[in-house]
Amino acid sequence: MKISSIVAVAISLLFLAACSAPVEQAGIPKAATLGDEATGYYCQMILIDHDGPKAQIFLKGQDKPLWFAQVRDAIAYLRAPEQSGEIVAFYVNDMGKADSWAEPGIDNWIKAKNAFYVMGSDAEGGMGAPEMVPFADKQQAEKFALERGGKVVALDDIKQEMVLSPVEFDGAKMQMEMGDKPQ
Repeated sequence: MKISSIVAVAISLLFLAACSAPVEQAGIPKAATLGDEATGYYCQMILIDHDGPKAQIFLKGQDKPLWFAQVRDAIAYLRAPEQSGEIVAFYVNDMGKADSWAEPGIDNWIKAKNAFYVMGSDAEGGMGAPEMVPFADKQQAEKFALERGGKVVALDDIKQEMVLSPVEFDGAKMQMEMGDKPQ
């Protein structure tokens, strides 16, 4: 086989390999589309059945993300001392592009490190815990904080104790939502 033929085959193979992998840049997967099959890493519940922003984390060597029913849960995973997998990508819904709280979107993902988070608002995530509400635009985050309370922070400002500490749930509210009467 001639050298020119070998080079042509090698270039063709490289081109095909580059086209087949859904990557944003060297080894970093693109955000996945949230579908009916996505279940929460911690809760194992179908994500689209729950309100509020979602998150996805890709680990090295995995082609599918870990899904999270709340952004708070994904940040807790990130900050957990026992978390040992190498995180190669972390995405959150941009709530500035969401249709509503009930429909946060399936393709409006932003890199978690670039988001502005509203922490301490009255917003509850899909599992009922206080939510860290992500926005791509700082002004939209500030507007949300003004309307719903809380403050705007960066991902690096969200400390371990803020997401790993216990959360008190309103039992009466949860019973009402589940169709039970409070006792």
